[in-house]
Amino acid sequence: MAEHGKKYEEAVKVLDRTKTYSPQEAIELAKKTAHAKFDETVELHLRLGLDPKNTAQQVRGVALLPHGLGKKIRVLVFAQGEAAKSAETAGADFVGGDDLVQKIEGGWLDFDTAIATPDMMGKVGKLGKVLGKRGLMPNPKSGTVVPAGDLSRVVQDARKGRVEFKLDRTAIVHVPVGKVSFEDNKLMDNLTAIVEAVVKAKPSSAKGQYVKTATLTTTMGPGVKLDLKSTLSMTAV
Repeated sequence: MAEHGKKYEEAVKVLDRTKTYSPQEAIELAKKTAHAKFDETVELHLRLGLDPKNTAQQVRGVALLPHGLGKKIRVLVFAQGEAAKSAETAGADFVGGDDLVQKIEGGWLDFDTAIATPDMMGKVGKLGKVLGKRGLMPNPKSGTVVPAGDLSRVVQDARKGRVEFKLDRTAIVHVPVGKVSFEDNKLMDNLTAIVEAVVKAKPSSAKGQYVKTATLTTTMGPGVKLDLKSTLSMTAV
């Protein structure tokens, strides 16, 4: 097991490891225990009562954060013709077809999210190994392969604070909530949006308790255990 530094150990002392906290308390504690010199990211980790090996129990979706993630999101769109013009008008940072495919094949990856129109997927498909490893591959299930008519809305959503989430091999969903520098109420709003999105994404085949545990952390800080009842009550889903 990796050893933690003195600042981390001091941060842990602030927490009661036998207790779970309300979302508001957890946000306050997460910010209090953040100790890095940079503006740490606040993250939510949800352990779900699902079998990640069961294809019918996969969870994948999108949450629109009302206050974004505290950074400029660089949006790339694979499109051509009128669709490309629409993406440019909506504010996409990079728009193209074969030229972007070749550029990415050459090692360029200076973007945060990739969107594509269905007609471009034949070309984009060859980038699967490169983009897939980094979670950047456009996918219909995550709402990043869309008809030309939806491009403007999806690009604008991506720039505002659109975050994707999916179940990992350990049955956990990891989602960024915002920055430590955010006001508490803004982190609460973002946290609520994420919880709502994950609950809505519950597979019909799921049995028993859906959300097993919820933990709030910062990039370098300790985990703060959330009280499930008060956390799930934030959503009306």
